[in-house]
Amino acid sequence: MKGIYNIMVTPFDGNDRIDEESLRSVVDFQVSKGAHGLTILGLLGEGQKLSDAERDLVIDVVMDQVKGRIPVVVTTSHMSPSVVIERSKRAKELGAEGVMISPPTLLRNMDAVTQFYATLKKELDMPIVVQDEPVATNVIMPASFLANNGLPIIKLEDPPVPQKITQILNQNPDAQILGGLGGQYFIEELERGAVGTMTGFAFTEALIEMYDLFNAGKQQEARDLFYKYTPILRYEGQANVSVSIRKEILKRRGAIKNADVRSPGAKLDAPGMEELTKLLDYTVQVTGNPL
Repeated sequence: MKGIYNIMVTPFDGNDRIDEESLRSVVDFQVSKGAHGLTILGLLGEGQKLSDAERDLVIDVVMDQVKGRIPVVVTTSHMSPSVVIERSKRAKELGAEGVMISPPTLLRNMDAVTQFYATLKKELDMPIVVQDEPVATNVIMPASFLANNGLPIIKLEDPPVPQKITQILNQNPDAQILGGLGGQYFIEELERGAVGTMTGFAFTEALIEMYDLFNAGKQQEARDLFYKYTPILRYEGQANVSVSIRKEILKRRGAIKNADVRSPGAKLDAPGMEELTKLLDYTVQVTGNPL
């Protein structure tokens, strides 16, 4: 599981229903931009706001539209291990390549976290991505735990991410670490040994180009390109409103029809829209990459 996995948005229509047409459109958009894989129903995909029936609908539509072109990872996190197992097996039945699972929220006992992942490893015959995202879960998993829990694929979002990558790989050189945090530290993550990233950054093709340059030995060119996208990376990554910003960019890029975020969820205000327009104009100017 290497490369650029786009964490996909879940589009809604004007009546708070899943927009199946836009969902198919954004799948094709990400495939056309070169995404190596898709991750669905994560925080950016507002999976925590969907019913079980809606989750099944999203998985079914995405798998039908992907048609095996690239792998799909489904986020199946839940407080209950039994629900995680049920969701994960259902995702596999529908064609998922793997699942991404964070520890149960507020679970502070590391012995309990160890048992949680041990149970999943025993019950699930598929790749499991351990999501290390303490801002959302309030669970801090030390580098020593992530390096030695028997689950080698890790999505790392516990700053400082580059430093934690080194700590994990020093203990387990075989760990496969994917960055996150909107791609804001993508180059540093690669330099520290990450095998790719899972992010919802709205310019997937830029991350692909950076990744290809880096792996072709052109690290400085990759860094120079990264710096050109840094202003929009920074703006996109704002806490609480990042989903709204990314949906708005995807709308402007023609990938989805509507940028609505399901409640509760912060929305970009009018001044924010103006700021975004200026940043997108700047990004197009310095990169030569049209919307």
